[in-house]
Amino acid sequence: MLSRIADSIYWMSRYLERAGDTARLMEINLLYLLEAEEDMSEGDKWRPLLSITSAEAAFSGLYGEGQLTQGRVLQFMTAEKSNGNSIRTCLRLARENARIARDRISREMWEAINELWLNVDQQLKTPLHPLRASQFFSFVRGEVARFHGLTTTTMMRGEAFGFYRLGTFLEQADMTARILDVKYHLLLPDLSLVGSALDYYQWAALLKSLSGYEAFRRKYHAGFRPMDVVEFTIFEQEFPRSLAYTVKRMRRALADTGITGQQRSPAAMERLEGMLAGNSAERIFSTGLHEFLEEFLAAIAALNQAAQADFLDTHREEP
Repeated sequence: MLSRIADSIYWMSRYLERAGDTARLMEINLLYLLEAEEDMSEGDKWRPLLSITSAEAAFSGLYGEGQLTQGRVLQFMTAEKSNGNSIRTCLRLARENARIARDRISREMWEAINELWLNVDQQLKTPLHPLRASQFFSFVRGEVARFHGLTTTTMMRGEAFGFYRLGTFLEQADMTARILDVKYHLLLPDLSLVGSALDYYQWAALLKSLSGYEAFRRKYHAGFRPMDVVEFTIFEQEFPRSLAYTVKRMRRALADTGITGQQRSPAAMERLEGMLAGNSAERIFSTGLHEFLEEFLAAIAALNQAAQADFLDTHREEP
């Protein structure tokens, strides 16, 4: 398999998943605002979204140190062309990578991603109004889920499918770690608020942003204890967006890409798995959740770099 095709499929899935996750975060934050404390500033309500996506510097570079408003964040996260992680940019790049790998994906996949890009591009030609924002984010999230379904039912299994799943699960693990880290350190810095109504709504919003609210409530009946949420989002093997679940699927996807003879990717994969094996929520809390998540995100970045070096970057030297 040509590495430039593998590279396109890998990044098609990453950009698509990133667009869907961003839409999911924005949709949940709009819902959270309805339940937030009345004395919270507009900046406090939207700054965590920029932190999760590491976009604070880019946002300040575009708007300066002026007021952080809902309208600016909506524009920046959905349609801003200079923001490499905006929904519009991610879908444009996903569609471009799909075009390059068109002979390796199914006709249904190509039609779905092309239609999604054209639809979103048309909708974002004018600024997204707050009154139709929830509908737009729900549409994007739903279409990304539909694309994953089409891929599962129409794409040939093999190396290409392995790269698709590797990109998808790597992106999901990255987003879960970022969301958990922001909640722990930014949303509730005042320990006196632990157990308050605000604390309840924030943990609920976190779980909803990961589509895990209902599953968590079915398993845990003692409210939203931080230890239980961390156990669920990091170690729950049956929760599709937990770190344990996504790392396990990354291992399978890496095997499907044909890792024979490669050293860097398997070593990076073992480092990720080693961070979870034999570990526990209690041990992570005792040594520092933020420190653990920072190390986990670095390990994900290292796996991405290893995969690039082992499989993907070599296409620049191909004829």
